[in-house]
Amino acid sequence: MSDGTWITLISLGVTVFFMLGTPVLLIIFYWVIGCSFVIGLPLANTGNELINVFSKGFALLAMPLFILTGDLINQSGIARRLSDFAYSCLGWLRGGLAMASIAACGLFAAISGSNSATTATIGSMLHPEMVKGNYDERFSAATAAAGGTVGIIIPPSIIFIVYGFLLNLPISDLFVAGIIPGSLMVLGMMTAAFIVCTINGWGVLIGLSISRMIKTAIGAWLGFFAIGLVLWGIYTGRFSPTEAAGVTVGFCVFIGLLCYPLNKIMGSDADVPVEEKGVSSMFVVQGFTLPQVPSIVSRSAQITGILVPLIAVSVAMQQVMSSLGAKDFIGDFVTGMGGYYAVLFTAMAIVFVTGMILESLPVTIILAPILAPIAASVGIDPIHFAVVFLVGASIGFITPPYGLNLYVASGVTGVPYFRLLRYILPYLAALISVWFFVALVPQTALAILPGR
Repeated sequence: MSDGTWITLISLGVTVFFMLGTPVLLIIFYWVIGCSFVIGLPLANTGNELINVFSKGFALLAMPLFILTGDLINQSGIARRLSDFAYSCLGWLRGGLAMASIAACGLFAAISGSNSATTATIGSMLHPEMVKGNYDERFSAATAAAGGTVGIIIPPSIIFIVYGFLLNLPISDLFVAGIIPGSLMVLGMMTAAFIVCTINGWGVLIGLSISRMIKTAIGAWLGFFAIGLVLWGIYTGRFSPTEAAGVTVGFCVFIGLLCYPLNKIMGSDADVPVEEKGVSSMFVVQGFTLPQVPSIVSRSAQITGILVPLIAVSVAMQQVMSSLGAKDFIGDFVTGMGGYYAVLFTAMAIVFVTGMILESLPVTIILAPILAPIAASVGIDPIHFAVVFLVGASIGFITPPYGLNLYVASGVTGVPYFRLLRYILPYLAALISVWFFVALVPQTALAILPGR
């Protein structure tokens, strides 16, 4: 049989394995090994590629720290304060808690820079509350998965750093360009949640209270400070993104260890809503003890252990695809489309389809160097195209069969993966609508850039 026939059979075989429940990590690994045998790539070369991901992957240095930041913020009670503030602003609307979950994802993304950490933290914290509030558990889990997509768009973002490095673009400009599109993604998903919850009558309404909003805003001051610390450090050039993650981890550890004894001294209860606390205890979060730190780090390591191997085998997959001529084929295909909008929409379609089977980092590594120069050649602004590219890559986190956020949400909520798919559709429609709006209106990415 020809090489093409063998590769087709291997691809069909791993598809069957996926449908039988084989983990995606093994699916990609089997495909890489099988195709390597067919095209004559030595296995030692694949092993070297996996090692290079860990030794040269700059973004991976920040990833464990951003994920740890998310767990520390969750354990310390800071994330709870941010979600309380979001709920106080939105709880008077039908589906308010679902919308608050998405808003909390946006706030959390401004600290963690990671989609999976955002999904894991908000999902584990608010999914039980949504189920208690008469929301369908499948919709609740899907809400956490969808909300996590803004984790790589709202700055700071690991993937923006990778894109800027690959294409030699100013990372600070990319961060600024992601603010409006990320906010639009949040608003789009909140609208979808409102519509779905209104149709189904889900959620328990609370009264609109300005005093409650003010109290919860004060109670969330540490979260806002952490967001400001990250953004200030990166935008002023005081920290690299990895250093910013390290500083934020240190801040969260300090606050967590400090607030725990203060919390006990003041007699405030973690289960008491912040708006019912005394004035002094509103400023103090739940905190944690020193013996709890290893378990927090262990949880972060588990999430990192899910992500990093997936990224590593995806990068190895890139090499196999390159050997098969996929890069040349894609480049010739897109170039042949011709004009501005034809190239833009073709590139978007390629990113969308590729995002269904690969994580955003390998999608960026594989496609950005191919598609960005072609887009620039037809007059698409490089910063605008970067945002369009990465918004599309973020949507891949909730598109099966890969849908990494779906797996993370399933893991932290206990809702089976395939039961989430029906309830992810409204969010998927909202995100695709925002994506096309950002693509058609470049000023959504460029309006607040200096000198534009």
